[in-house]
Amino acid sequence: VDLRSDTLTKPTKRMREAMFNAEVGDDVFLEDPTVKILEEKAAEMVGMEAAIFVSCGSMGNLIAIMNHCDTRGCEAYCGSGSHCLLHEQCGAAQLGGVNLRPLQNNSDGTFNLCELESKLRKDRDHEPISKLVIIENTTDGKIVPQSWIEELVIFCKKYNLKLHMDGARLWNASVGSGKSAKDIVTGCDSVTFCLSKGLGAPVGSVLCGNKEFVIKARRVRKVLGGGMRQVGILAAAGLVALEDTIPILKYDHKRAFLLASSINEIQSSVFSVDLTAVQTNMVFVEVNTNVTTARMFANRLREIHNDTEEDTIIVKCLALNDSIVRFVLYHEITDAQIELAIRKIKYVISKFNSKN
Repeated sequence: VDLRSDTLTKPTKRMREAMFNAEVGDDVFLEDPTVKILEEKAAEMVGMEAAIFVSCGSMGNLIAIMNHCDTRGCEAYCGSGSHCLLHEQCGAAQLGGVNLRPLQNNSDGTFNLCELESKLRKDRDHEPISKLVIIENTTDGKIVPQSWIEELVIFCKKYNLKLHMDGARLWNASVGSGKSAKDIVTGCDSVTFCLSKGLGAPVGSVLCGNKEFVIKARRVRKVLGGGMRQVGILAAAGLVALEDTIPILKYDHKRAFLLASSINEIQSSVFSVDLTAVQTNMVFVEVNTNVTTARMFANRLREIHNDTEEDTIIVKCLALNDSIVRFVLYHEITDAQIELAIRKIKYVISKFNSKN
């Protein structure tokens, strides 16, 4: 049972059929009809004027940063745990010439607006130009409070800052909160969302904004090597993902909570989960490093030490550091599979508990 990431999803039969039958053209010439349909649908779903299909979320975020920070010497602000800061090779600086200045993330994915205000640059020749704020929703599977986003929107307007949302798992946030994606991104100048994580398409993300923003985005996408030709074969899978997978994300969330609560029911002194943080499709298990490490726990879940039925089950997860193990649910994980995973996890935890 592979719970390492929701990027492991494979195209469904309907996606493969749509890819096979997709009407295509040269998208660099704006002549791929399937891409146009995807972009129009994506823009409408988030309440923005236009959208552009890109190869991945990292490219979408980088294009947004380069678009908004279109003057040399710009600075953008993001959470200390944000993906664009930690997991995108700091492409903003490397390729865009934009300084990312981190703000201490709170546990719910927010950051202190007073800290942001204190870090804004003054209008003097010695300092960079404050241009952009970047937020992420969801963040580690948690839904960022909408009331805080609304406060941030007002803040950005007051200080003439652009606001970009990295919504790689925007649809998990929408389903988990019961709010429409339009409502979640209201006031943002741009948003990216991923088609190839929990939505299950093989490739791609969509970057949305106003028409002028997307025109500029096409130019930036080209220089980043993202101009794709008959890419309707990929856009077709993305359309199916939006139609078929969003309605069933709630089951991923349900299974994630079942997994988390099953671990906590053991009442282990070594392994625990903060159930309040299990809001969508991710479960983070905290490991007491005085007894073992996250890596040892994750490795043991993959191993078979004897022929006990529970031990013959192989569970894959990710050790993020010494004390945290992550499990991620997605639509290919069935009820039967999650039950198997729980059996193996409980069995392994019992072995560590007996050593404590």
